[in-house]
Amino acid sequence: MRRDGSIRDFGLGAGTICAMLILTTQVSRGDESGISFWLPGQISSLPAVPQSAPGWSMGTVYYHTSVAASGSVAAAREIQIGRLAPNVNVSLNASLHAQADLLLLNPTYTFGTPVLGGQLAMGVTGIFGRSAATIDGTLTTSVGGFAATRMGSIGDSITSVGDLYPMITLKWNSGVNNYMTYITGDIPVGAYDPSRIANIGIGHGAIDAGGGYTYLNPATGVTLSGVAGFTYNVKNPDTQVQSGIDFHFDWSTAQFLSKQAFVGLVGYAYQQVSDDTGGHPLLGGFRSRVLGMGPQFGYIFPVGDMQGYLNIKAYGEFDAANRPSGWNTWLTFAISPTAATDAKPTRHLVTK
Repeated sequence: MRRDGSIRDFGLGAGTICAMLILTTQVSRGDESGISFWLPGQISSLPAVPQSAPGWSMGTVYYHTSVAASGSVAAAREIQIGRLAPNVNVSLNASLHAQADLLLLNPTYTFGTPVLGGQLAMGVTGIFGRSAATIDGTLTTSVGGFAATRMGSIGDSITSVGDLYPMITLKWNSGVNNYMTYITGDIPVGAYDPSRIANIGIGHGAIDAGGGYTYLNPATGVTLSGVAGFTYNVKNPDTQVQSGIDFHFDWSTAQFLSKQAFVGLVGYAYQQVSDDTGGHPLLGGFRSRVLGMGPQFGYIFPVGDMQGYLNIKAYGEFDAANRPSGWNTWLTFAISPTAATDAKPTRHLVTK
């Protein structure tokens, strides 16, 4: 704290916070069968603020979600696991319920040498956990004059590892303004089987790129952030479906109550902007959409000669289309380097 009471240095290890976490689980998100690479809400507080010191940092996240859907979303999941032929007519009166409990680890290295005048960081996220899903209802299929009806409940669960999600960020600081750009993607090595209704992987590659901005006023403790990007999805080799291009925007606002603690709001908007291809005619373009918003609380504290960061946030989802919706919570713990007090920071790497 400054003598006048204003906040001098947040030093949040924001490279770690921003990089957490690029993940996806096949229980709750848009596009093919209601699943997308980008998980809305994964980026929130101070994403564009450069880390206070170079070196290794580690982020750990516990993520829980509980969602539900009906209509075309449940039909898409049934079509996926049944591999119904395009000439089969389908009518469905069913509901999908899913939940997941996941642990995510995100080691990240922040370089000390500026790149294009900014701070470069590279990391990768791994995921382990359990996802479960059930479909309840009636599915009727017909070919020519023949019809078949499936009634009852289909349940599935899996505990395993997920895909890998590398990420590169580049950040710049100019007074209260902070800017970033990033590129990330999906390496589909996780547990995935198109015949299951619950997976911890999406079964195909993806590339995502975008940028963000953070306003951080040290005198007032007010911060506003937004990160936007687009996802290009590779065709799923198992289903021959290629999800459309997705747009996502994550935002946050917070007020620091002291040098250590802040409270605020977080939210996201997600919209698929082009159609899926290769899917069942019943589903059409199957463009997905969802909005979410909720509270957050953050706390910064020393961990030996490192710096710890604890954050909890929760989202309630609404205005969903062609994807399950419900609520999700995130509990984040990150450790990052602390700038040496006797070191002279460079113009670009100081976080104030």
